[in-house]
Amino acid sequence: MLSANIQAGSSTRRYSDYATRSWSHVLPAGKRTALDTIATLAGSHDIVGLQEADPGSWRSGFTNQTHYLAERGGFEYWTHQPNRRVGAVASSANGLLSRLEPIEVINHALPGRISGRGVLLSRFGEGDEGLVVAVAHLSLGAQSRHSQLSFIAEVLADHPNAVLMGDFNCTSDRPEMSVLYRGTGLQPPSCAVHTFPSWRPQKAIDHILVTGNLKCVDMKALPAAFSDHLALSTQLQVPEAALRR
Repeated sequence: MLSANIQAGSSTRRYSDYATRSWSHVLPAGKRTALDTIATLAGSHDIVGLQEADPGSWRSGFTNQTHYLAERGGFEYWTHQPNRRVGAVASSANGLLSRLEPIEVINHALPGRISGRGVLLSRFGEGDEGLVVAVAHLSLGAQSRHSQLSFIAEVLADHPNAVLMGDFNCTSDRPEMSVLYRGTGLQPPSCAVHTFPSWRPQKAIDHILVTGNLKCVDMKALPAAFSDHLALSTQLQVPEAALRR
């Protein structure tokens, strides 16, 4: 399992690049090479959650990046959730790549002071015991994150076999995260894996959280081309009943 904020295929290797390479966030040049590198990484996993994947705008050369990564990575199943659009210049989406066929996909808009955030939920097994995988990209502000995590807690409350992964924009021990742990079976990670900034990781703000019935093994951070976030990879141990169809 892999979670990756791919920064729409843009390159950021130092803080100054946010200013000096700002053009890369609105022009398509160079993104195809980055996407091919990310596809190689994604292709060694069974389920991949994406954040900041452009669903098709000027900056991506009007390429749906989730679809492109699915084809290049050899994934039969893919889905995406467009969230934010800046005219025709730039768009952003959550995405899911999978070698397993989901039986249901649900898009939820998340609350917040500024609209444009969402959680993409996929179910892979029947009934209450079925595996549920959710992909989210949370807000920068703590108050908005609290509202978003409260909403996600309601969505995942009745699922004993659940995964929530994505860019949380906060560490797992922040006060607003407690609403998630109290309201669901999701557990705090056993160790902090630093993923941001990618060139000198100092913050663990990308997470793969699982409920107690599941187990993550060998959690590690890996480069997602030249994104400003490292990707987070883990082996997920899932009960057989959670994938029963």
